[in-house]
Amino acid sequence: MKQIQKDFETRFTGWAFVLGALLLWLGWALSPHHIGEYIKASDFEAIGENVWTWIWMYRVHIFGWVTMGIALFALVSVTARKPFRVIILPGAGMVIIGTFSLAIANAYYYNFGAWGVGQTSGMTATEISTFMNDILFTNQYVTCFIRFGRIFSGVGLVLLGYAFLKWHIVSKWLGWFTLLLGLAAMGIILSIPDNFEIYKPLFHVKVVWLIAMGFMILKQGVNLPKVSN
Repeated sequence: MKQIQKDFETRFTGWAFVLGALLLWLGWALSPHHIGEYIKASDFEAIGENVWTWIWMYRVHIFGWVTMGIALFALVSVTARKPFRVIILPGAGMVIIGTFSLAIANAYYYNFGAWGVGQTSGMTATEISTFMNDILFTNQYVTCFIRFGRIFSGVGLVLLGYAFLKWHIVSKWLGWFTLLLGLAAMGIILSIPDNFEIYKPLFHVKVVWLIAMGFMILKQGVNLPKVSN
């Protein structure tokens, strides 16, 4: 028996997903420079060419990750009831942990990128090389945040996708989209851990997933059928 919930709670959840997607993608698309897996000396020169635009777009991007976390918390508040919660809670929890790991890593790039512009201004090539060596270990730590954030998110998406399909909480195609996105995220990180470029398209796929989640929840609400325990 279907029990469609479509009310203020689902509207807030849906718009949170859409807003998170827009902030994430616009912050990325409008940024005048993109840092790779590691901060390099050449990044400071590129950022310095339009530093304030870069700073504001990074702020928008980081708030996209934060808003994505809010959307997932809202989704949990709507759907985490017996018996769905046994999979929804750990699934959304893992995605939230991964999302905030990525937010923290991006905050590092934002802070060090802007700070490094001033620090390296007027330095010789030798001095810049010494400066980069000094932040090498921090670079390595942040790379771990990026990788673990992605793989934690992948695990959570697999669980969410399974829950969506098992109880038909959202459209079947969206359940498969969620599950396959999680598997792709996990698979790429586990099988190709050192190739940053290969993972890049999944960021855009995740934005599409956020938009799909948002609009489907706004349009159809969530289905919370009565299930015998």
